[in-house]
Amino acid sequence: MKLDVIKLDGKKAGSVDLGEDIFGLEPRADILHRVVRWQRNKAQAGTHKVKTRSETSYSTKKIYRQKGTGGARHGDRNAPIFRKGGIYKGPTPRSHAHDLPKKFRKLGLKHALSAKVAEGNLVVLDAATLDAPKTAALAKQIKNLGWKRALVIDGAEINENFAVAARNIEGLDVLPSMGANVYDILKRDTLVITKAGLEALEARLQ
Repeated sequence: MKLDVIKLDGKKAGSVDLGEDIFGLEPRADILHRVVRWQRNKAQAGTHKVKTRSETSYSTKKIYRQKGTGGARHGDRNAPIFRKGGIYKGPTPRSHAHDLPKKFRKLGLKHALSAKVAEGNLVVLDAATLDAPKTAALAKQIKNLGWKRALVIDGAEINENFAVAARNIEGLDVLPSMGANVYDILKRDTLVITKAGLEALEARLQ
């Protein structure tokens, strides 16, 4: 599968061959869904917490005698039945992460890349480099290219000038090849991969 390579100014810079085993798969929603769920669950803080009856700030004294009042028997005011009492079996801090095999995660990334190719939203960039970290200049180039919500995946390292210039542009994210993930790829409308990023991704997904 051949795809044109462009520069930041929109001019063509040759073409590149994309591997069918990575970019030519039939995207499956169930695989993408499982990988995205794994990512989001792993990222969830899990710091939700409520107070139990042993932690609420109230007297532990028995509120009235056990028998003879004509009312129900009770211990202290910290019981869950009372207002401001402790919560019974409420949420406690925990990890929401679950296991997903490495082979399945790798397959999910292949399907995400293939989905962008199938939609026609994959762009191959010659290089994501700038001579100076100028946000205005980069924003103008991106506007001319028609990228509104884009993710740029570079090689092992990101060009510092490009990263600084892209930092304040709304809707533009930049990641190194090792940071490429299913959630971020699917979240953006356009996926931009540099030639260095392509080589790194193909080596990672072999």
